[in-house]
Amino acid sequence: MQAKVNTIAFNGLDIADVDVQVQISSGIPAFTIVGLPDKTVAESKERVKAAFQSIGISFPAKRVTVNLAPANLLKEGSHFDLPIALGILTCMQILPQEEIADYVALGELGLDNTIMPVNGVLPVAIRANQQNKGLICPQAQGSEAVWGGLKTIVAAPDLLSLINHFKGVQTLPFPTAKKRLETSNNLDLADIKGQEAAKRALEIAAAGAHNMLMVGPPGAGKSMLAARLTSILPPLTPQEALETCVIHSIAGELKNGELDFSRPYRDPHHSASGAALVGGGRKAMPGEISLAHNGVLFLDELPEFSRATLEALRQPLETGYVSVSRAEYHHTYPAHFQLIAAMNPCRCGYLGVAGQECPKAPLCGQEYQSKISGPLMDRIDIHVFVPPVNPWEIFDKNKSESSKDVLKRVVSARKIQKDRFIKLGAPDLNTNSQLKGSLLEDAVNLDEEAKQLLINFADRFKLSARGYHRTLRLARTIADLQNETKVLKMHIAEALNFRHIMPAQ
Repeated sequence: MQAKVNTIAFNGLDIADVDVQVQISSGIPAFTIVGLPDKTVAESKERVKAAFQSIGISFPAKRVTVNLAPANLLKEGSHFDLPIALGILTCMQILPQEEIADYVALGELGLDNTIMPVNGVLPVAIRANQQNKGLICPQAQGSEAVWGGLKTIVAAPDLLSLINHFKGVQTLPFPTAKKRLETSNNLDLADIKGQEAAKRALEIAAAGAHNMLMVGPPGAGKSMLAARLTSILPPLTPQEALETCVIHSIAGELKNGELDFSRPYRDPHHSASGAALVGGGRKAMPGEISLAHNGVLFLDELPEFSRATLEALRQPLETGYVSVSRAEYHHTYPAHFQLIAAMNPCRCGYLGVAGQECPKAPLCGQEYQSKISGPLMDRIDIHVFVPPVNPWEIFDKNKSESSKDVLKRVVSARKIQKDRFIKLGAPDLNTNSQLKGSLLEDAVNLDEEAKQLLINFADRFKLSARGYHRTLRLARTIADLQNETKVLKMHIAEALNFRHIMPAQ
């Protein structure tokens, strides 16, 4: 007796089709899994046997061989439990082979025959939809599978319910799609006293998705400003939400099968390793920069990160993706994120603050700031100094502009950008930070006086070609916030003002 069940194996974000081939033959009773299974897959034998016993099905007292084809592809993960169990049940003629062949199955079995959640249901649902097949998955992730566009989904709570469904004894309902409800964001820019220059920089960064570095003494409000960036960012588009949730599904961070339309905000500790930040490890899981795809990556205490970890950010900041290569695998993950960083000007934190500098100033500041390489600094569009807040501003009862008011301008500026990209024949672009090459020149529409100012500045201060282009993108965003069709001299001047590397040396 032989049977075959469709399932998958993960290779980063890529999905490889796997056939679970089951054969039950006469001989000494044995249960063997071949086809390069890892330890987790090899242990599925015990889970499958226990699940069968819990629902009163006698495991075949024969030689059971399970082959995971193709045999040269490493099989990892507990999601092979369910397809292996279905293959054995099909061989035992408990389930119909013809009907099971039209599905892709994945799920982990509990000892009590429950089908437990696994990572990656959303991308598998998308793949099954492309192949015109149905999906068998855990009930807890049925709503996640619906977002893949499938017409046939069997989301079962346990193995017994799944058997009864295919036998016609009961019908498992089609799951409903769930969208994560928007939680009220209590973080508001109005809560921050003073820091008008930093708020202006944050608004420009939000409007064009520009990278930003805040430098200032401890307690000036750098982390507070970064945390409130999400309150002035527009929600994800359906396409962006699907891209982002696929990555979170692979990483096991998609909660309750709900599609989330809020911008990701990741803030790893400065002790994070390079693999944690860019991706990697034994299973080459996506790192923080990929989990922040279409969102924000906040790095506080920037110089405290290891130099190798920071240098690993250079390529993703430029290309929007990261390639994780090791001896056994090569994976590419999307990583189009907005970098927001914060740091003190020196180790003691008070360089440039009169009366509070340490005796080693300014040498301590030069040593501390040198931990951040020039090429990385060149990839950051906005550099802003965040000074200490004076007592008069702290006790000022007049509230500053709220996040809702700023969000309206940001949304308006982004709409202007999107309409421009459509006219230029680049509908896939969303923000000015993505502009490159001839498209950048067409989009900027630079005034002659503004052009001369930029050329003079670039010549005098030896601005790199990358810095030149990033200044143009930033100036274009500033003009969009003012609803100006041309980039004027004042827009270039403000953009150049943000090119200071360290304001308090």
